[in-house]
Amino acid sequence: MQKIKCSLFRYLIVVLVLGCALPLVAQETDRPNIILIVTDDQRASALGYAGNAIIQTPNMDKLATEGIYFSNAFVTTPICAASRASILTGLYERTHKYTFGTPPLAPSYVDVSYPHLLDEAGYHTGFFGKLGVNFENRRDTMLFDSIWTSRTNGYFRLVDEGRKHAHLTDVTTDHALDFISKAPDDKPFCLSISYNAPHADDQSVRQYVWPRRYNGLYDDIEIPLPDLGTAEDLSREPAFLQDSNYMGRIRWHWRYNTPEKYQEMVKGYYRMITAIDDNLGKIREHLEKTGEADNTVIILIGDNGYFLGERGFAGKWLMYENSLRVPMIIYDPSATAREVNDIALNIDLAPTILDYAGVKKPRAVQGESLRKFAKGEVANWRTEFICEHLFDHQFIPRSEGIREQEWKYFRYLDIPGSEQLHHLGNDPQEVNNLAHDPAHAAVLSRLRKKLDDRIRKLDDASF
Repeated sequence: MQKIKCSLFRYLIVVLVLGCALPLVAQETDRPNIILIVTDDQRASALGYAGNAIIQTPNMDKLATEGIYFSNAFVTTPICAASRASILTGLYERTHKYTFGTPPLAPSYVDVSYPHLLDEAGYHTGFFGKLGVNFENRRDTMLFDSIWTSRTNGYFRLVDEGRKHAHLTDVTTDHALDFISKAPDDKPFCLSISYNAPHADDQSVRQYVWPRRYNGLYDDIEIPLPDLGTAEDLSREPAFLQDSNYMGRIRWHWRYNTPEKYQEMVKGYYRMITAIDDNLGKIREHLEKTGEADNTVIILIGDNGYFLGERGFAGKWLMYENSLRVPMIIYDPSATAREVNDIALNIDLAPTILDYAGVKKPRAVQGESLRKFAKGEVANWRTEFICEHLFDHQFIPRSEGIREQEWKYFRYLDIPGSEQLHHLGNDPQEVNNLAHDPAHAAVLSRLRKKLDDRIRKLDDASF
């Protein structure tokens, strides 16, 4: 009798243990792999799916067709360093306080970053490419199980890793493919791929350097001139943006100051994006070969928008739509493909990744999970966001603003009285500044106050 009781007791213990363990095993199995792909300076319209009839991006287009395409995706800060810190942390620049020339990203912000939290949650993590963010005590090397950063002399010069004329885009992908092949079978992976392309090589007269296999691509095409690209359009801008010392004008002269140079530069920019697209195809093909395709979420975003000669500018940095709008796609094999018109932000990517990984979003994180759109559970979504550029640079003005669905207001922090108000519904190209129109004084006052209130809340944010 005693033996029966002991056996029964052991049986109950086993049942209880297995009963507790089985859901954990199921949860582990159900968690998807996650791949985040960040491109550098790819603006929203540099995508075939977005209506660009010239650029060749068949793999990105396929991803958009099969996934969730966000037609109103924006960065909160149109510069790579601050935007990449926001992508990592889900925080506004004003909160994480990181951009060029600042101290490294503070440990309290790294602690809420998606790679740190996924590592704690048991994911196998990897990063390959341009990190763009500095960490104290080389903590970046501890955030990921595998990391290779593309710190090269001259952004996009061809690099040699055992292959003649290997291009940085291809080398970055090779590291990512190797990571997928060697990923352990007993845990999901989170792979971050961050391409330097299509950012220009500012040290090179050529500016845009693409893989040699794309020599001649687009040569038989005439690129249309940019909207608002005339001297008259430039004359409507604030005087400090017309100044030859403004960095957007300096780089315009590097790239677009003659019709011939404009054709050459835009085609080079497009070739670099087509090279990324080719590599996206390789990644998806590799996922199929390794049997991971049906359990891998792929997210693609540009780190900021870009001017291709519009208003007489090159680069980014400003609060115009050219700077803020980016491509954003989430491919979720379990979700129905759709196009989303709601506002999506770069600060939403960290909480989205955490959501897919089954990790609760930290209270301090300011972005929201976009997985709601895959689930069809969206209610009371945002209708506005703060945009800011706080990089203290002699030749780039600091600015901040608020963008609603119909209205946008922004101001330059170092030039008192320099404000702009645009009705995006009637004036999507932001040509008519209504800030000094008495008929819109009430709207101007409302948006000033709203921006001040939002900034006050962000400044009061604490960890």
